[in-house]
Amino acid sequence: MTVACNHVWYALALSALLTVSPAYGQKAYSPGASDTEIKLGQSTPLSGPASAFGAGAGRAVVGYFEMLNEQGGINGRKISFTQLDNAYSAPKAVEQSRKLVDDVGILAEVGTIGTVPNVAIQKYLNSKQVPQLFITAGGRRFNDPKTFPWTVPLYPDFETEGRVVAKYILKTKPDAKIGVLYQNDDYGKDYLKGLRAGLGEKASLIVAEASYELADPTIDSQIVQLKTAGIDTLIEQSSSKAAAQSIRKVHELDWNPLHIIGGSTASVETILKPAGLDASKGLVTTQFLKQPGDPAWVDDEEVKAYKEFLKKYAPSANPDDYSVLVAYMNVHAVTLALRKCGDQLTRDNLIHQATSLHGERLPMMLPGISISTKPDDYTPFKALRIATFNGTSWTLTGDPLSAE
Repeated sequence: MTVACNHVWYALALSALLTVSPAYGQKAYSPGASDTEIKLGQSTPLSGPASAFGAGAGRAVVGYFEMLNEQGGINGRKISFTQLDNAYSAPKAVEQSRKLVDDVGILAEVGTIGTVPNVAIQKYLNSKQVPQLFITAGGRRFNDPKTFPWTVPLYPDFETEGRVVAKYILKTKPDAKIGVLYQNDDYGKDYLKGLRAGLGEKASLIVAEASYELADPTIDSQIVQLKTAGIDTLIEQSSSKAAAQSIRKVHELDWNPLHIIGGSTASVETILKPAGLDASKGLVTTQFLKQPGDPAWVDDEEVKAYKEFLKKYAPSANPDDYSVLVAYMNVHAVTLALRKCGDQLTRDNLIHQATSLHGERLPMMLPGISISTKPDDYTPFKALRIATFNGTSWTLTGDPLSAE
């Protein structure tokens, strides 16, 4: 294992030294790239328990590369994109990654959705020295350049989000009595870890915690438990169904805590409207992307372009589906890294470019938000925005808050 890691690091360091402008350097290719083509792959949950978000995001990614090819591709090369169904199953994800690498011969696997599949394929892709590029998963474990140098995340990790929320609390409600509702897995635990770390010596502000399992039919009892604890600030990192349930239940109890929800459950169309806009008024969240269904962005040119793209290239995808929006950001990041490679289309150089970003802004990012990566720190988002729901749309509050 040590020999393999040292070999990888040597390759990455050598690539950084040899990466030169395509105008002056010689062309260089890894498997999956040529003068005319770049082969990329992805496995995604087109079936199974996560198909609701995997299918929509998958269609958006396919449509994007179709559009890109119509526009001439990347640096004159067309994208040959292969998408396989992993059914959100770890064994299936590994099987599909093997097909993409061994049979299709991809340059990189890109934008794979979810913690379960990405954990499953991480060791395999790193052992093959194939980029696992810009994955859509917020676990802190995916920022581990020493152990997994070929895995690069592109999503605010949940620990970062928790730290940002802690800063907001300390700034606006320093005497809060906090209750936390979290999903009992890495999705919830990483967020809670970041919240505690961000509160630091004031972590004792957390006076009650309640967890739930993803398969639980309801979280009503947990909300009642937290209300009974006498908290005045409810912070939750829940899945979409649980978030909608908690918003409704808090409203039904005529309870009015400061209620902070996770950024992945802040969609006006798919979460807040089903929960009730009146019940949602006053909610606080973190954001990094413009919400297409939010009236605040109805005349925004990037939002218009996003909706027009989906209408033409992925008409069955819901523009208000958060996973579709994140996939749209993701493919723009993939394109950015590949363009920066120029004619040096090696796997080493692709990782070098993806982990050497400095203040890059992608379409649909909120004002003041950008991504930066370094060879020793792959975390792309260093700051997030705080937003408050006014009953109709989200209103940004203050400047971006750094997690550092």
